[in-house]
Amino acid sequence: MFSHCWPSITTSVHPTHESQRLLAIADELCPQVSAIAPSSHAPLIDTLDEIYGTKEFKLKAYESLGGAVRIPTVCYDDLGAPEEDSRWKVFDDFHTYLEQRFPKVHVTLQRTKVATYALVYHWQGTDTSLKPLLLAAHMDVVPTNAATEADWINPPFSGYYDGEWIWGRGSCDDKPGVIGIMTAIEALLEQGFKPTRTVILAYGIDEERGGPTGAAAIGKYLVNTYGKDSISMIVDEGGGYSDLSGTVFATPAVAEKGYLDVRVDVLTPGGHSSRPPKHTGIGILASVVTELEANPHVPKLARDRTYYQGLQCRAKYDAGFPSDMRKLVIESQTSDEKLHELETKLDDFDPAYSASAGTTQAIDIIYGGVKVNALPEAVYAIANHRIADHSSVSELQDRFASIVAPVAAKHNMSVDAFGKPIGSEAPTWGLVKVSDAFASALEPAPVTPTTGSGPYELLSGTVLSTLKTNLRTDDFPESSVVSPGLSLGRVALLMRTQKHLIMRFPDTRHYWSLTKHIFRYGHRGTTDGYNGAHTINEAIKAEGFLEQIRFFTRLILNADETDLLE
Repeated sequence: MFSHCWPSITTSVHPTHESQRLLAIADELCPQVSAIAPSSHAPLIDTLDEIYGTKEFKLKAYESLGGAVRIPTVCYDDLGAPEEDSRWKVFDDFHTYLEQRFPKVHVTLQRTKVATYALVYHWQGTDTSLKPLLLAAHMDVVPTNAATEADWINPPFSGYYDGEWIWGRGSCDDKPGVIGIMTAIEALLEQGFKPTRTVILAYGIDEERGGPTGAAAIGKYLVNTYGKDSISMIVDEGGGYSDLSGTVFATPAVAEKGYLDVRVDVLTPGGHSSRPPKHTGIGILASVVTELEANPHVPKLARDRTYYQGLQCRAKYDAGFPSDMRKLVIESQTSDEKLHELETKLDDFDPAYSASAGTTQAIDIIYGGVKVNALPEAVYAIANHRIADHSSVSELQDRFASIVAPVAAKHNMSVDAFGKPIGSEAPTWGLVKVSDAFASALEPAPVTPTTGSGPYELLSGTVLSTLKTNLRTDDFPESSVVSPGLSLGRVALLMRTQKHLIMRFPDTRHYWSLTKHIFRYGHRGTTDGYNGAHTINEAIKAEGFLEQIRFFTRLILNADETDLLE
């Protein structure tokens, strides 16, 4: 199932000691586990795969997703409290739909409504000493743009199945997660399955704005109900799989970058434009922006970080990986000099390197001036940051303030950076205020353990098993590997090129205290989305959705009989 790509390490028929050393190092890169298929539940999974392969089941499953898409559970950024804002009421319709479509789930599992519309399901296992498995998804979708609705091949909330694709908003993000899980459990219940390990389902209602109402309340509910560190593992939406030079790379995100929007306000005296100062507030703000962009964050390649782990997997298993870069990756395992050389080449080799291995900064909003003959008194800019997994919010804040302060001093401006005065207390001409723009600060997520960790091995083995036994009719590669992935905050990276960046901001940030084993992985191939999510012509390939159902089924059964989980 696995094949190495080790040409060019040695060019001699008589390998030198050095080439043998490098080969030994190379063999240790990106270790893989064997595919894990249910053992005691083998007859059950065989029966279910037969059922899943029938036309009757497929059409019913595809219509389950299509029906869910037809309910426009749109998440708006300005939603009020559920009890005050009528736009939430569409979730009542979605709840009713789930009850009608999955009757056995609602007879067997205990359902709890949290924050009125978020849902938590409890499927009691027979062995209470085992920590539960938590599967998460979200019911909400982003709005469509009225100006582009005519550009959709099929209407955005049609849920239409054309024989290959299921169309509509939410068909990729994230109703396949909700419906895929429910379909798998309904099928298991129809076969009389009773879990040994408790299974919990958590469905958010406003993931598309960060989960302040849904996932935040779910997180508190789960901690109050089950306790901290009470869950064996969490699987939420996120990474998927893609074909790299004939090998399928599955990339569950095990790390997630932090987040901070920084607002810079420049406050200066107003007046008539006929008597301007040497620099207006807009000019000073422009100097601040120029200085920020002249000092970008430098990405850092570290051996113990997720990006480097993924790079090792590419070097070992991607046949299209350049041989000189492959050799450099191997040599960088033990040589700091080669690690630095690799670091210098990655910007040209991988367009996503800087966004993956370092903190990013983008000045996205700027505002200033109200009239052409009036000096601006208050202007501002907002910079968006995704904080590297080796950094922190405080480190970013300190660095930002250190860049802004000299510019302010040059213009006789005082500085207030995140509530703290900087520099001289003498009277100044104006104020530069640096703050958290939207109270959005989020530390990088705790990194989920990978190699040698039971939950990671279980997930990896389940992914490989699902890929190996796929029911697809397309030309699907036989070879597959699992590589640790990285979520960029609102972007989950499948390491290849920028076209494989998928917008995400998982609800799991509200679940950190429940377990250290959190995986952002939805088992969807990059070619299973017609045009991505959050845009026109969102659609999922029906066969890809079927594979998601198969993945959730195998995960539940594997978790039920494994000794790799607590």
